[in-house]
Amino acid sequence: MRNTTNRSAFTAGDHLICLLALALTFSLCVLLGSEPLAFRDMANTLWNMLRGAKVPSRTVAAILSRRIQRALCAALSGASLSLCGAAMQGLLRNPLADGSTLGVSTGASLGAVIAMAFSVSVPGLPFAATMGMAMLFAFGSLLLILALAYALDRSFSTHSIILIGMIFSMFASALMSLVITFSGEKIKSITFWTMGSLAGSNYSYALILLGALAVCGAVLLSRQRELNAFALGEDTARHVGVPVRRVKLTVLIAVSVLIGVCVSIGGTIGFVGLVIPHIARMLAGPNHKRLLPASLYFGAIFLLLADLLSRTLLGARQLPIGVVTSLIGAVVFVVIFYRSRNRRP
Repeated sequence: MRNTTNRSAFTAGDHLICLLALALTFSLCVLLGSEPLAFRDMANTLWNMLRGAKVPSRTVAAILSRRIQRALCAALSGASLSLCGAAMQGLLRNPLADGSTLGVSTGASLGAVIAMAFSVSVPGLPFAATMGMAMLFAFGSLLLILALAYALDRSFSTHSIILIGMIFSMFASALMSLVITFSGEKIKSITFWTMGSLAGSNYSYALILLGALAVCGAVLLSRQRELNAFALGEDTARHVGVPVRRVKLTVLIAVSVLIGVCVSIGGTIGFVGLVIPHIARMLAGPNHKRLLPASLYFGAIFLLLADLLSRTLLGARQLPIGVVTSLIGAVVFVVIFYRSRNRRP
């Protein structure tokens, strides 16, 4: 996909190339792991599973099913986080913005940690409490930040929102550390979860992620024209007929819901929403009609590869996926920043 900004839409050819790359990456992640699978065994087992026939190897079927579940969650989480980051960067006109800029990620993590530390549960639905608390705190964080921003600046300026979001993130992080300190025997599992982990992925989580991405992603993708107008400034966007305040609230709410779901399932996975939109912008251009779909695909591919590294780098011992994304993302972001600085006259 070439960097041609004169092309205003993400074409069918672009979709096909990205889908092929995504399918190849997904297959690679299912095939590789600490327990390598032969491609023929994997293909035969998968074919028998799909047509309901007897599976010759239960071990291969179990490994295959486990990896498919995890790969689905990784792809959907990566697509969601990257799409949120691209939308936030366009909305706030800040290259350092991502889904965590407003403190929504930290707020969602705080809610999930409280649920895990104090064993909050819903009868019959063991994971519903963690997800519900994450989404509740994500919404609560957003409402609190917007209320403070409105009290300080009734125009909802970008700088006010970013500043309050950063302050809230530090405050929520301190509260989360306090809760973890008093979590007793659960401190190890909670600490590992906060670093990001998709080890507990299953088809139910994948279905929840897919539903959240379908609804919230559709909302964000439908705001491509408005986000292009925001790139010229809020005053310009207002003059061309964009309802600035309503668009801001719509995008922020969609981002908070999507991030709340991702955090509740995979923990805190950093740098995906910050770095991937930069890469997508370099390849697809700044037009959000191309940038948002490209970010969605690239985010899915990136997190699939990061999850593969987290599973295979140390053999049977797994690294937190958040550590892998942060290490890769930090290096990539420094390179991007350095190259952009050198291009300036």
